[in-house]
Amino acid sequence: MILKTTIDRIMEATDIVEVIGEFVNLKKRGANFVGLSPFVNERTPSFTVSPAKGIFKDFSSGKGGSAVTFLMELEKFTYPEALKWLAKKYSIEVEETIDAPEDREADNRRESLMIVSGYAAKFFHESLLDTDEGKSIGLSYFKERGFSNDTIKKFELGYSPDQWEAFTGQAIKQGYQEEFLTESGLSVKRDNGTLYDRYRGRVMFPIHNFTGRVIAFGGRTLKSDKNVPKYVNSPESEIYHKSNVLYGLYFAKKAIRDEDNCYLVEGYADVISVHQAGIENVVASSGTSLTVEQVRLIGRLTKNITILYDGDAAGIKASLRGLDIILEEGLNVKVVLFPDGHDPDSYVRLMGTAGFKKHIEDNKKDFILYKANLLLKEAGNDPIKKSEVIRDIVESIAKIPDSIKASVFIKECSSILKIDERALLTELNKMRQAKAKKDGQQYSGGREMITPVDDYPVVEDYVQEPTETYSQEKEIVRVLLLYGNKMIDWDGIANTYIGPFMIAELGDVDFEHPTIKTFIELYGKEVENGVLPEDQYFIHQQDKEIVDLAVTQIATRYTLSENWYEMHKILVNDEQDNMKGTVLGAIFHLKMHKVGKMLDNLRDELQKATSDEDQDILLTQYMRMKKVEKTISDYLGSVIIK
Repeated sequence: MILKTTIDRIMEATDIVEVIGEFVNLKKRGANFVGLSPFVNERTPSFTVSPAKGIFKDFSSGKGGSAVTFLMELEKFTYPEALKWLAKKYSIEVEETIDAPEDREADNRRESLMIVSGYAAKFFHESLLDTDEGKSIGLSYFKERGFSNDTIKKFELGYSPDQWEAFTGQAIKQGYQEEFLTESGLSVKRDNGTLYDRYRGRVMFPIHNFTGRVIAFGGRTLKSDKNVPKYVNSPESEIYHKSNVLYGLYFAKKAIRDEDNCYLVEGYADVISVHQAGIENVVASSGTSLTVEQVRLIGRLTKNITILYDGDAAGIKASLRGLDIILEEGLNVKVVLFPDGHDPDSYVRLMGTAGFKKHIEDNKKDFILYKANLLLKEAGNDPIKKSEVIRDIVESIAKIPDSIKASVFIKECSSILKIDERALLTELNKMRQAKAKKDGQQYSGGREMITPVDDYPVVEDYVQEPTETYSQEKEIVRVLLLYGNKMIDWDGIANTYIGPFMIAELGDVDFEHPTIKTFIELYGKEVENGVLPEDQYFIHQQDKEIVDLAVTQIATRYTLSENWYEMHKILVNDEQDNMKGTVLGAIFHLKMHKVGKMLDNLRDELQKATSDEDQDILLTQYMRMKKVEKTISDYLGSVIIK
């Protein structure tokens, strides 16, 4: 368990905008920052970060909390893992009450796979740098590719010895479990149950996740045997899904945000060479077809992708249709080709940084226009092929969600394809109508059922209990969080704070919602200890439901402009102007509701009572509660109105 003093130091050092900014492209808006939700696919920003409050709130998914909560939600970290990630980022030494046997085993399966992958990366890296075989084979290869020592260390490149059990034997000796060695793909099980190394005799490219932890490997053979596959990659596992990963993204994410552009290449060496040349906003799909998940990863950081192709025309044509998913996600795509025989790796080594950048600037073309020119050239004078090309191009334009941008491309393509703009618009509208019909219809028993399509659902917090009681209990939480540490300045009440006053007034109230009940108990205990708990105390709780409750009550999607009154001459009432009404209103509206429910119960019991004695007792209780109701009602009227 991490010591509370260490947790406090981590929380104090953490800049929530800086942390979330590593994963989401944030733009300043007033006192807050906004961006696209990393949890759902959206085109209008609903994700808000408040540096003053130290919280984020995603109004599309309903998620919210601190920097710790964000890491837990996005990267599926445990609470200690998130704290350790932040501690590493801010160079804080983690003190724990007991030693965590992290290099042997972990409390959960996912962490165990992470740990064994991290150990493997260290083993391969040391084999490359510290063994004769690694230096003469692996290191020599990397040096021939022009990789510097700093680059080799930065990307944690390695070498797997050309022996059957060099890694596996050492890992088992160090206490790593066989099930995690095989599940991660580092080791393979023979028919007799023994294990051997998957990557023997290969140079190793570790694959990092968004937070920098090694989750998989690509191993390249240096042998010329055609029967030996050139690359062997990690199999899918609980921590590695290749469709959700881009090679080099961990090292590129800051540069992608800063440059507002992402260079997309094909292989590991392309990424490393271009990165080493000082062009760090580069990632690779690692030889796989680009997936929508990978596009969305980039889309969190920038809306601009530049694809750097080698000179293989056949390969380019094959990949064109797959790139429509980039358009569909609302990103801008440009294409750059390199001379025949060159890929980004070889060309940057040949031309250097300046020459490489100049080639990109001089040769980048918009994807739609490039595709139109390429396919039209291939179709020649064949009218059938030309009509297919036109339909193909319009299909791509139909994927673009921005109608203004789509109309610009229609105009440009009309000129290139030498076809009337109205004909292209007609075809575009047909395709869009067909898509809308397909997306907006479900079929059941041969009947057509029209259902509304909503790309941006808003998830209400605690929708499972939308009762009046719950709403009033939430109001108590809101007032405590916002004003609990403010001094009371009312007639007849002085020298006390709103928080302790409310807790004392609510001592006779039984809260129904379990999370709110826990919140009130936590608040009360802190007050008993002489502490006035502020919002940060609840935002940094381990209990996720408490965090969600606190964030939901203090986060707001909209803020009033500082120039509102000057612009509109409309005065908006501030609840702080009548703090007595705000606090007592929250308390007594809840009490009034509780009394109303008690009166309902007493009426039910009166109807069911069979003896005169029971009826008299219940009637006395009922009349007493009616007096309480009248007192609260009179008090509410005088406090709220004035």
